[in-house]
Amino acid sequence: MDGKTSSAVYSEDQGVADEAGGKGARRARVSGIDRALQVIDHLYETGSPAGVYAIAKAVKAPLSTVYVIVDDLVEKNMLTRQADGSIWLGARLYHYGLAYARSLDFMSIATHEMHDLCRQAGETVQVCGRDGDYMLVLAMADGPSHFQVASRVGTRVPLNWTASGRLLVGHLAEEERIELFKRCARSSPTGRAEIDPGTLSEAAGKAFESRLSIQAGESDYAVACIASPICDRDGQCVATISIVLPEQKAFSDENHYTAHVRSSAERIEKLMGWRNR
Repeated sequence: MDGKTSSAVYSEDQGVADEAGGKGARRARVSGIDRALQVIDHLYETGSPAGVYAIAKAVKAPLSTVYVIVDDLVEKNMLTRQADGSIWLGARLYHYGLAYARSLDFMSIATHEMHDLCRQAGETVQVCGRDGDYMLVLAMADGPSHFQVASRVGTRVPLNWTASGRLLVGHLAEEERIELFKRCARSSPTGRAEIDPGTLSEAAGKAFESRLSIQAGESDYAVACIASPICDRDGQCVATISIVLPEQKAFSDENHYTAHVRSSAERIEKLMGWRNR
């Protein structure tokens, strides 16, 4: 920080800095940055402008210190002062956010999490997306067992055959889901896949709402899939992450697998900046 206010920002720890020399100065500077981050984090987490007094009380910092920090951040466009005097996030943070968003690679993040989940669950894990009326396997990590999964990377199957397929359209309006399933629902090789549009639409909506979809034996004999949606900041399911495993194992320890797959989907959303908490 620069200018007249900068020295005041770090005045809380100035005595430590003077006594301890360079090492103390570094501690003092970090303390000032921490205070600034506390202010910014508070505004971000609450999601609305706030007065300086309310901010100081929330972050448990001296009012005088917060006044100086806020003035400095406003001057640098990190924060902005509203007409009523309340403080909100500034344009500079928006530009930083855009730069960070441009640097993100969804498949890189999702693939890393996919391999972590594979190790945790000890089963095959897939990341899937939607390709029109079909579910598409985008990435896959083979589990350590000899259990073989027929659907490999690049496999396309009708949306109604899989747990992931239902999640991928679960965010759509009910009428849109029904029309989609009227068009694309197909009988599966096992004959166990649901084909009624109304039933499929209801199942898709409930699965999306609960962030969990489970199917067994609908697309392949004795194969189950436990999937969770990966949703963007608009709440639309852009992909899924799923555990593919033998049908009998899926229901012997269902809670173990569902907790892992939900957590993995949430971590991907957080890393992509799509989930606040």
